[in-house]
Amino acid sequence: MFNLFRVVFLAAFSGVLLACSSGGNTPRPIDRHSVVARHGVSVTSFDTLSSLTVGNGAFAFTVDATGLQTFPDAYARGVALGTQSDWGWHSYPNTQNYQRHEAYKTYVYEGREVPISIQHKGNDRKALAGDYFRVNPHRLHLGLLGLDMRHADGRVVSMADITDVQQSLDLWTGIIQSRFRVDGSPVSVTTVCHPDADVVSVRIASPLIESGLLSVKLSFGYPTGKHTDMAFDTLVPERHRSALTVVSPTHGRIARSLDSTRYDVDVQSLTPVRFVQTDHHQINVQSASGEVLELSVRYAPESAADALPLHEATLAASKVAWEQFWMSGGAVDFSGSSDPRAAELERRVVLSQYLTRVQCAGIYPPQETGLTFNSWFGKFHLEMDWWHGAHFVLWGRPELLEKRLGWYRSVFDVAKAKAARQGFEGVRWGKMTDPSGGDSPSSIGEMLIWQQPHIIYFAELIYRQRSDSATLARYADLVFATADFMASFARWDETRAQFVLGPNIIPAQECFKPETTLNPPFELAYWAYALNVAIGWQQRMGLPVTDKWVKVRDGLAPLASDGDKYLVAESSPDTYTNPAWRRDHPMVLGAFGMMPGSASLDTAMMARTFDHLMNDWDWAHTWGWDYPMTAMCATRLGKPADAIHALLMEVQKNTYLPNGHNYQDTRLRIYLPGNGGILTTMAMMCAGYDGCTSVNPGFPNDGTWTVRWEGLNVMP
Repeated sequence: MFNLFRVVFLAAFSGVLLACSSGGNTPRPIDRHSVVARHGVSVTSFDTLSSLTVGNGAFAFTVDATGLQTFPDAYARGVALGTQSDWGWHSYPNTQNYQRHEAYKTYVYEGREVPISIQHKGNDRKALAGDYFRVNPHRLHLGLLGLDMRHADGRVVSMADITDVQQSLDLWTGIIQSRFRVDGSPVSVTTVCHPDADVVSVRIASPLIESGLLSVKLSFGYPTGKHTDMAFDTLVPERHRSALTVVSPTHGRIARSLDSTRYDVDVQSLTPVRFVQTDHHQINVQSASGEVLELSVRYAPESAADALPLHEATLAASKVAWEQFWMSGGAVDFSGSSDPRAAELERRVVLSQYLTRVQCAGIYPPQETGLTFNSWFGKFHLEMDWWHGAHFVLWGRPELLEKRLGWYRSVFDVAKAKAARQGFEGVRWGKMTDPSGGDSPSSIGEMLIWQQPHIIYFAELIYRQRSDSATLARYADLVFATADFMASFARWDETRAQFVLGPNIIPAQECFKPETTLNPPFELAYWAYALNVAIGWQQRMGLPVTDKWVKVRDGLAPLASDGDKYLVAESSPDTYTNPAWRRDHPMVLGAFGMMPGSASLDTAMMARTFDHLMNDWDWAHTWGWDYPMTAMCATRLGKPADAIHALLMEVQKNTYLPNGHNYQDTRLRIYLPGNGGILTTMAMMCAGYDGCTSVNPGFPNDGTWTVRWEGLNVMP
């Protein structure tokens, strides 16, 4: 069944490039500065969905139109004003000594009981234990840094009192400039983040500073423990501590303590200032003289003795780092296109590069809302890591993905123990998790399996760019242990003489009951692809091939169909008569979009499936990465017009805000998997995929698109 499948991959293993060139399709270099500069963000009002962020991938700081976090309450239900980091986590005290196993529910798999961490209804200990581990640990809001502005009569300046707002984000330098007026007086704020430290630096210039009507305030809250919010509770001041120490006339330190969590906030000024603690959890920084206030603020998990970089040094470092970013890796240029959608697509591509670099390039997989505000309590979803991470390699920046692949190794023993506890071999990666790798109880999440092959996919992407023995040695243990689990998880069905997936799984299209779900198409395709890659790694390293991997790969059930179109699962033969199955993620298209397909895949049948679902899917109930995924399938099917249509489909969850964020709904106002999806798909639509022979395969060759690109890599 897999002869052609094996030929394609073995050719890739031996170094044969079966794809379009990855060097670029333009005879002259792209003017990258011009491409980036034309999509700088401008804000002229207090639009709560237009917050802007500076950051370094592991730390981010989001501001309102003042350039700081002055009006957090107004933005709380928009793009909230967060200060978040990779290291900033907190847990409520476990006063009841809950244990993770108390949230388990057993499912029967091949005659044995498999414990799964599940949310339980009710108020008994099992339910309370599940609730505790779902909420804890949660990501911290490290503190608000805003302006304290007063009228001459002492009244606090409100948002409505501010006029003449002019704010811009220079993407090329990572610098935010904000200008406005208060009572006729000008205020100018420059905001920047250090590329190598969790430091935000600001320069504020205004006559209001010298008159004592403008100062800077640092405010601190306690975690809310809510599913999706800014995670900043000011109503329980007794539950945390903010202790100010004045180190020198230009240096103050706030020691923060929340239960067992500790961290420090250092404030360094260029000139002497006054540090005044105005409340339990608010510290004001007031200029001693002059109309300019320059501050650098560092957030750190422990006290640091080294000096903070001052504002000019931080500005210089940001300019260098961002120019290096934009001048490295991939670039696309759609100028010259007559298709009216070209400018918007280019805008989404450029802003998605900025946002994913700022929010998703740390040492852990990112949460779906990045480092802006909490969703799912600030935890990360490993199945989303494909969307968060694959694009970095395809855009020629593998180091940004590799930063976090060490985390997989750090939780290797946790994943191995989980697999063993459930009676499987190898490692079983979690779904909704945290730095410790612990499971978050979920009635859906813990039944998902499509996160399992991601580490194999990532390792293969990296090897394709750096084909050396060091790469093989670095990731082989992760690849092989993951393949061991996948092979042991596939169930041999004696009656049909095939390996099957399910039941007791929930596929990426999450609207299925685990007890009855069998052979979802995307998971079958991913299992085949990843096992084939793992086999190829053994061959590259001169190791014996694991027979079980070969047997499972070659013996997997084919994608189920009704004879004319592919089904969303073999257990859903009524796919095309029951609308309940035609909503959520259209993952059947991912089987030949995200995945390269196999010899058993009938492309004509997939084309019919695609055509039908484009017209008969509940697109209003999809998610931000579904449109890029659909465009990938269209590209592989040779339907470039449909690829463009899918990528720019006019539905709410495919909305991209002025700041570049992918808006979903009132709960998820930003959704970074959508941004990652844009970039992954763009690499395929430009550079192609294994076996592709056309140029720019995702774009219509009708004269309406002028597509120039460089530095992109071919997709498997």
